[in-house]
Amino acid sequence: MQKITLVIFDCDGVLVDSELISAQMVVEVFSEIGLNVDLSFVYHNFVGHSFTTVAAKYAREHGNNVPSSFENDYRERLLNTFGGKLKAMAGIEKVLDQLNVPFCLASGSSPARVNRSLEVTGLMPRFKNRIFTTSLVAKGKPAPDIFYYAAKMMGASPQECLVIEDSTAGVDGAKAATMTVWQFTGGDHFNHGYQNVVGPHLVDRKFNRMTEFFDPVPQLRHQ
Repeated sequence: MQKITLVIFDCDGVLVDSELISAQMVVEVFSEIGLNVDLSFVYHNFVGHSFTTVAAKYAREHGNNVPSSFENDYRERLLNTFGGKLKAMAGIEKVLDQLNVPFCLASGSSPARVNRSLEVTGLMPRFKNRIFTTSLVAKGKPAPDIFYYAAKMMGASPQECLVIEDSTAGVDGAKAATMTVWQFTGGDHFNHGYQNVVGPHLVDRKFNRMTEFFDPVPQLRHQ
């Protein structure tokens, strides 16, 4: 592996085990306005993409049946649900505390959701002032914009960045940014119907336990 000077973590499905919780909430809220979708639909269309983009796509394809208040209602309920259910990904604290290179967060979620996720799980102190969301760039994932932005703000060359992602959109964006990409498949959504559609040739590594993080890169761990 080439030299790594920065590790960029996605948030949902990597740092926090949130994707199944949020997918179930999307199904529930859509049902309440008379639109029936299942987890498979949500996984295929929402995971790794911004909510605004997906809602607009659904409205175009199925008619403009989504109330203007839908997104805010969904976000508010989800953040409340996080307070009682959301957990940090098992083993992530140890990984963060043992890294000997800088790290940051690059997420397609809203700043409010990312902040709530980090606060609820106790991860906020580890990422303060190193949180970047697609609200800061022109295009969200799978565009590379947020990865370039994070690297620039952290003073790292894209070619020396390692990105940890779970979704196809995130992997595509990081590869477009010419970064090394690992796909983490240990989130609960992978055990509840989320299809891993990222081919092995598109990522530099796949792993499903944070305890395995340093196995191929012992040089990134504090000795």
